[in-house]
Amino acid sequence: MAREKILDLANKISKTKRGAKDEIKPEYPEYQILDPIVTDEMADVALQVEFRKPQTAEQIAKRCGKSVKETTKLLWDLAYAGVTVVNKIDGVDQFWHEVWVPGHMEMIVNNKENVRKHPEVARAFDAYGKRKGPLAAGNFPVGAGPMRVIPIQKAIDGETRHASFEEVEKYINDAYLISVSDCSCRTSREVMGEGCGHLKEDMCIQLDHAAEYYIRTGRARQVTKEEALEIMHRAEENGLMHSIPNLDGPGHTHAICNCCGCGCFSNRIANMYRNPDMVRSNFVAQVDADKCVACGECVENCPSNAAKLGQKICTTEAERKKVNRVLPYDTEWGPEQWNPDYRINKKVVEDTGSSPCKAGCPAHIAVQGYIKLASQGRYMEALELIKKENPFPAVCGRICPRKCESQCTRGDLDDPVAVDEIKKFIAEKDLHAESRYIPQKRHDYGNKIAVIGAGPAGLSCAYFLALDGYQVTVFEKEQKLGGMLTFGIPAYRLEKDVIDAEIDILRHLGVTFKTGVEVGKDITIPELRKQGYEGFYIAIGAQSGRKLGLEGEDAQGVFAGVDFLRMVNLGQKVDIQGKVIVIGGGNVAIDVARTAKRAGGEQVSMYCLESRKEMPALPEEIEEAMEEGITIENSWGPRRILVKDGKVIGVEFKKCTRVFDDNGRFNPAFDENTSITVEADRVLLSVGQAIDWGKLLEGTTIELNPNKTIKVDPVTFQTSEPDVFAGGDVVTGPKFAIDAIALGKEGAISLHRYVHKGQSLVLGRLKRDYKPIDKENLNLEGYDAIPRQRPIVEVKEAEKLSFRDVRGVLTEEQVKKETERCLSCGATVIEEFMCLGCGQCVTRCKFDAIKLVRRYNAEQLPYEKIKPTVIKYILKRKVKIAGKTVLTNLGSIFGKKEAKGEPTCTN
Repeated sequence: MAREKILDLANKISKTKRGAKDEIKPEYPEYQILDPIVTDEMADVALQVEFRKPQTAEQIAKRCGKSVKETTKLLWDLAYAGVTVVNKIDGVDQFWHEVWVPGHMEMIVNNKENVRKHPEVARAFDAYGKRKGPLAAGNFPVGAGPMRVIPIQKAIDGETRHASFEEVEKYINDAYLISVSDCSCRTSREVMGEGCGHLKEDMCIQLDHAAEYYIRTGRARQVTKEEALEIMHRAEENGLMHSIPNLDGPGHTHAICNCCGCGCFSNRIANMYRNPDMVRSNFVAQVDADKCVACGECVENCPSNAAKLGQKICTTEAERKKVNRVLPYDTEWGPEQWNPDYRINKKVVEDTGSSPCKAGCPAHIAVQGYIKLASQGRYMEALELIKKENPFPAVCGRICPRKCESQCTRGDLDDPVAVDEIKKFIAEKDLHAESRYIPQKRHDYGNKIAVIGAGPAGLSCAYFLALDGYQVTVFEKEQKLGGMLTFGIPAYRLEKDVIDAEIDILRHLGVTFKTGVEVGKDITIPELRKQGYEGFYIAIGAQSGRKLGLEGEDAQGVFAGVDFLRMVNLGQKVDIQGKVIVIGGGNVAIDVARTAKRAGGEQVSMYCLESRKEMPALPEEIEEAMEEGITIENSWGPRRILVKDGKVIGVEFKKCTRVFDDNGRFNPAFDENTSITVEADRVLLSVGQAIDWGKLLEGTTIELNPNKTIKVDPVTFQTSEPDVFAGGDVVTGPKFAIDAIALGKEGAISLHRYVHKGQSLVLGRLKRDYKPIDKENLNLEGYDAIPRQRPIVEVKEAEKLSFRDVRGVLTEEQVKKETERCLSCGATVIEEFMCLGCGQCVTRCKFDAIKLVRRYNAEQLPYEKIKPTVIKYILKRKVKIAGKTVLTNLGSIFGKKEAKGEPTCTN
């Protein structure tokens, strides 16, 4: 049953009356936030407290009929609860009421005891925004909302400003008292299990009277101006923007919030209700497309999804047309215009697509970005940009499948840009201790996390967790780190000192490695939990060879290809001689064949089911193998292995007539009447890899798929045990290192969220669904004819079949020429209506391609001026909507001519 005094108090704070049309009812959040924390006695006193009119306990006691002592106690109970503000004025404590937001809602939630005992107060704070948001949608002019964004100061330092109220430092430097507290919005999200991974601790600043109240009631700790500025800087570095309460009049505020677009209830007004005017700053972002290289840093950090990647090379007329967006200025702004799923449907690219290199890369590295930086000689910045997505650029520069190059628009003109060669040149600096790039940690969370497997997925996960200051331990059953990078890739493609140099950076970041420890055998996951590990990442790879079930495959002289590579990479003596047959047509099979040639095989031949065109191995890998004298026989499948006296003597093959069916499924068919017998002294099976789970999953409820990969959520990579995540080949089956690296980062994101209570694994998580431009309709006229640069290497005959990597690196002069070949297909597109003018994009851009420009000139309004300003605006808007309706009706009666004009590029 509703409590009458609490209803009276909720209406008093809301400035409504019982029985009126807009009265607060028991089911409203204004009542529900007070009910669990305010007693009737407290309500008696609170009903005598005035709005923004400070009064002493003596003054209030006279009106509520209680003693000064009892009134004082109850007023302090209200202050601790968050229902009154208290400050010492003229040497005496005085109390008053604030508005709900920004005011009592935040104050109530920022009392940790309130939230711990009564999580419903956090839910009420959320519900309040959802109740008020629809009422405000479209009805507030710029600068009149209760909260507003203030730009990151360095984003406008070059702008001619009319007033200092846009400078964050102004508020901090003018303050006589400063405090810092947790973020109340993200606290509420956390209580509801809807956290977005932007954590709340020590993020919001209070000033002057608000700081006094927060400090005295235990909500915050006092900080110096220098500490406050450092907090602001840390927030900016972590992708947060600044917002201020906007009710204190021009140039004044009592707080600076550090907000994210996915958790903040104020910014929800822009994102969910598409009502950015209510919270925006006076600025909007503007892109110089000629300077923009579509690196995507601005897009991924934009809190309102105003920035997306688009294109510079316009395509068909239909795609070039601008879409005229419906805006609230002359339109009724209801649910059909809202975006309730904004926390899961953020777009990173325009429908017409953007740079195919970024879209094609499994890790979505900013390819155009680091190419541009390299062209300017900014190599360390280029390395830094690469390492935002890929901790192992030197490794990938040598072994990557170059999906970026296969999609490169330049390939439609002549040859793709030599992306990997440029990356390899940049990453050379990472191989030398004096010049390597070691990123700074963003946080120091300290939770213990175990990574099982030291291959590319596990190492990537460990790297990104280490950046946030987690205590990461990597368990590896082998004595060496690197997984298939170390054991499965020959040294002539990837020398081991390259792997070691990049792994060494993880040690600098604090990652601990325990080699020779097999989890499941030497220690179990349940035992690690007892040691304080709060999360696990399984990334043991697919390091075992697969058998074909052929007659004779257990004979002496028959090896699994991956086992053969492991033995060679470990320096073990391997008896390879005479005629060697490699069965398989993938990249690993190529590695096996080329390694066999180097290990003593006199005549090495490959046999595979696929035609030359269908072979899964990369074309350049096939070409290199043939240059080394390896014979490739296509469209042959093994029938049996011939054995004499327990030793292999040959292989019988049958002709393969079809590999893929009409639906593109692998479905070989054989001509049983066409077969050949080939002599062999050694046979190496390279037809895929298997996962050796050992005892790892014993004592767990983790489930496997029929193909022995691990069952995970496709977005979060969480297994059936909530604290265990997985990635790499154990999830996808055998793929490339760059695929595993990409999944390692996603695993780190999930683990970061999992180990902190109340964080959702999906809400606010960026789906990096990059889409390439349609290359069928590009206008590529007038571009240069610069030839692709290739490393100039003189290789001695004796070195051609050695295990040394003799491929070489581009010179700096070649890099300058090669970077000029980039067509710079993409550019960021800003939807100005949705831009809040926070400046995150400006601070992220390394190319001076984005700036904030002043679009409005609204100052903060004092509280008493907001209502008349909003009413005046609403009336004008209603007139516009009515006028538009009349014109629309007239158009439908008399007919309407289509507007004509030339289409323009979306950027």
